[in-house]
Amino acid sequence: MSSPMYTPPPSGSGTKTALVAGALIALVVSNIALWYRLETTHSEDRDARTALLSEIANLKESSNVTTASQRRNVELLKEELQAAREQANQAAGHAKQEAQAHADLLAKQLADAQAKQQARVQSQITDVQQQATTANAKIGEVSGDVTTVKTDLGATKAQLDKTIANLNKVQGDLGVTSGYVATNGKELEALKRLGERNYFQFTLEKKDKQPKRVGDISLKLRSVDRKRNKFTLEVLADDKMVEKKDKGINEPLQFYVSKAKQPYEVVVNEVTKNSVTGYLATPKDTTSR
Repeated sequence: MSSPMYTPPPSGSGTKTALVAGALIALVVSNIALWYRLETTHSEDRDARTALLSEIANLKESSNVTTASQRRNVELLKEELQAAREQANQAAGHAKQEAQAHADLLAKQLADAQAKQQARVQSQITDVQQQATTANAKIGEVSGDVTTVKTDLGATKAQLDKTIANLNKVQGDLGVTSGYVATNGKELEALKRLGERNYFQFTLEKKDKQPKRVGDISLKLRSVDRKRNKFTLEVLADDKMVEKKDKGINEPLQFYVSKAKQPYEVVVNEVTKNSVTGYLATPKDTTSR
């Protein structure tokens, strides 16, 4: 019996096997790379999930804190509101108490003022009563005084009448007899009370350089003679000058002025070494200019 013959494989068989082996190796490497990438992705996914959960936890905690803070703020606002209301109520109570106290004070002041006013009125009534009593007493005294005054007036009038009766109407240097002539201060006062003329007293000094205004005229003393009771003076009236030369005491020196129906009269009652004293008499129908 003969042995079977060895038949060699075809010449292309080794190449195919190499190709298959290479393909398997490439597949394994690819799978390993894919697994690695898958694991990396899983790891990154876990990390991302962990970070997300941590962020969610943080947000939740922050939200809880914010909510608690807001609640606390609300509670604080409630407490402040309550305190404000209580303070307002308390302030109203104080204001009411103060108003009541002020009203009580005003009432007391009013009562005191009324009491003082009543006391004052009573005091015034008492004073008036006392004054009335005193006035009644004084009325009696005044009645007596009036009687006395009437008596005095009567005596004065009688004296005045007597003085006037003793006066003389003297003819002036112009030949006119116009009124009584006073020779002293007492008689001049009597003439003033009689009221028939206007009277202006004067004293003229020889040393005076300028005329002296008397009534509505001016007078200037030029010279005096004490031994003979004589004098010379100038009369300035209506812008005119009239000289009354070498005249004697108690002699009416007469002159006319415009709008006067009666003459003016200058009477000298006293002559001294350097002056004369007397009066000017003017009619009532003229006024000083």
